[in-house]
Amino acid sequence: MNYAELLKEKLKEFGKDSVIITAHAQEQATFRQIDIGEIKENIINPRRLAFAGKQEPEKEGEEKYDCYFGYSKTQCHRYILVINEKCIVCTVIKINRRWQHIVERDAKV
Repeated sequence: MNYAELLKEKLKEFGKDSVIITAHAQEQATFRQIDIGEIKENIINPRRLAFAGKQEPEKEGEEKYDCYFGYSKTQCHRYILVINEKCIVCTVIKINRRWQHIVERDAKV
Protein backbone atom coordinates (compact mmCIF):
# COMPACT_ATOMS: atom_id res chain seq x y z
CA MET A 1 0.00 0.00 0.00
CA ASN A 2 1.22 3.49 -0.87
CA TYR A 3 1.22 5.87 2.10
CA ALA A 4 2.69 8.78 0.09
CA GLU A 5 -0.28 11.15 0.42
CA LEU A 6 -0.61 10.48 4.15
CA LEU A 7 3.11 10.99 4.67
CA LYS A 8 3.13 14.21 2.62
CA GLU A 9 0.62 15.69 5.06
CA LYS A 10 2.72 14.62 8.05
CA LEU A 11 5.95 15.97 6.55
CA LYS A 12 4.42 19.40 6.01
CA GLU A 13 4.43 19.82 9.81
CA PHE A 14 8.24 19.73 9.97
CA GLY A 15 10.74 22.51 9.40
CA LYS A 16 14.44 22.11 8.62
CA ASP A 17 15.23 22.26 12.34
CA SER A 18 12.97 19.26 12.96
CA VAL A 19 14.73 17.02 10.42
CA ILE A 20 17.48 14.96 12.03
CA ILE A 21 20.07 13.19 9.87
CA THR A 22 21.66 10.21 11.66
CA ALA A 23 25.40 9.61 11.46
CA HIS A 24 24.76 6.57 9.26
CA ALA A 25 22.61 8.60 6.86
CA GLN A 26 25.24 11.35 6.80
CA GLU A 27 27.95 8.82 5.86
CA GLN A 28 25.77 7.23 3.18
CA ALA A 29 24.87 10.63 1.71
CA THR A 30 28.54 11.60 1.53
CA PHE A 31 29.49 8.24 -0.01
CA ARG A 32 26.67 8.45 -2.56
CA GLN A 33 27.24 12.15 -3.28
CA ILE A 34 23.82 13.30 -2.08
CA ASP A 35 23.59 16.81 -0.66
CA ILE A 36 22.23 16.99 2.92
CA GLY A 37 20.39 20.20 2.03
CA GLU A 38 18.63 18.36 -0.78
CA ILE A 39 17.55 15.60 1.63
CA LYS A 40 16.08 18.13 4.03
CA GLU A 41 14.38 20.00 1.19
CA ASN A 42 12.78 16.77 -0.08
CA ILE A 43 11.38 16.13 3.39
CA ILE A 44 9.98 19.57 4.17
CA ASN A 45 8.70 19.99 0.60
CA PRO A 46 7.72 16.41 -0.40
CA ARG A 47 6.55 17.13 -3.95
CA ARG A 48 8.92 14.42 -5.30
CA LEU A 49 7.62 11.76 -2.90
CA ALA A 50 6.31 9.05 -5.24
CA PHE A 51 5.96 6.10 -2.90
CA ALA A 52 6.01 5.47 0.84
CA GLY A 53 5.70 2.07 2.42
CA LYS A 54 5.00 1.70 6.12
CA GLN A 55 7.38 -0.42 8.19
CA GLU A 56 7.25 -1.80 11.70
CA PRO A 57 8.74 0.79 14.11
CA GLU A 58 11.29 -0.24 16.72
CA LYS A 59 9.78 1.90 19.49
CA GLU A 60 6.24 2.65 20.50
CA GLY A 61 4.98 6.09 19.48
CA GLU A 62 7.02 6.13 16.28
CA GLU A 63 6.12 5.65 12.64
CA LYS A 64 8.62 4.26 10.16
CA TYR A 65 8.46 4.69 6.38
CA ASP A 66 10.44 3.49 3.37
CA CYS A 67 10.24 6.48 1.00
CA TYR A 68 11.07 6.94 -2.67
CA PHE A 69 11.60 10.47 -3.99
CA GLY A 70 11.51 10.31 -7.78
CA TYR A 71 13.64 12.46 -10.03
CA SER A 72 12.94 10.55 -13.25
CA LYS A 73 12.04 7.01 -14.35
CA THR A 74 15.62 5.95 -13.79
CA GLN A 75 16.71 7.98 -10.75
CA CYS A 76 15.35 8.32 -7.24
CA HIS A 77 16.42 8.76 -3.65
CA ARG A 78 15.29 6.21 -1.08
CA TYR A 79 15.09 7.34 2.55
CA ILE A 80 14.13 5.41 5.64
CA LEU A 81 12.31 7.88 7.89
CA VAL A 82 11.24 7.54 11.51
CA ILE A 83 8.65 10.04 12.66
CA ASN A 84 7.91 10.94 16.26
CA GLU A 85 8.08 14.56 17.42
CA LYS A 86 10.87 14.98 14.87
CA CYS A 87 11.61 13.45 11.46
CA ILE A 88 14.69 11.23 11.66
CA VAL A 89 16.45 10.17 8.45
CA CYS A 90 17.96 6.75 9.20
CA THR A 91 19.49 5.97 5.83
CA VAL A 92 19.83 7.42 2.34
CA ILE A 93 20.22 5.50 -0.92
CA LYS A 94 20.52 6.77 -4.48
CA ILE A 95 18.90 4.45 -7.03
CA ASN A 96 19.86 4.72 -10.69
CA ARG A 97 17.58 2.22 -12.45
CA ARG A 98 13.97 1.69 -13.38
CA TRP A 99 12.78 1.78 -9.80
CA GLN A 100 9.12 2.70 -9.99
CA HIS A 101 7.82 -0.55 -11.47
CA ILE A 102 9.78 -2.64 -8.96
CA VAL A 103 8.51 -0.68 -5.95
CA GLU A 104 4.89 -0.71 -7.09
CA ARG A 105 5.04 -4.45 -7.83
CA ASP A 106 6.51 -5.26 -4.41
CA ALA A 107 3.98 -3.03 -2.63
CA LYS A 108 1.07 -5.08 -3.93
CA VAL A 109 2.22 -8.14 -1.99
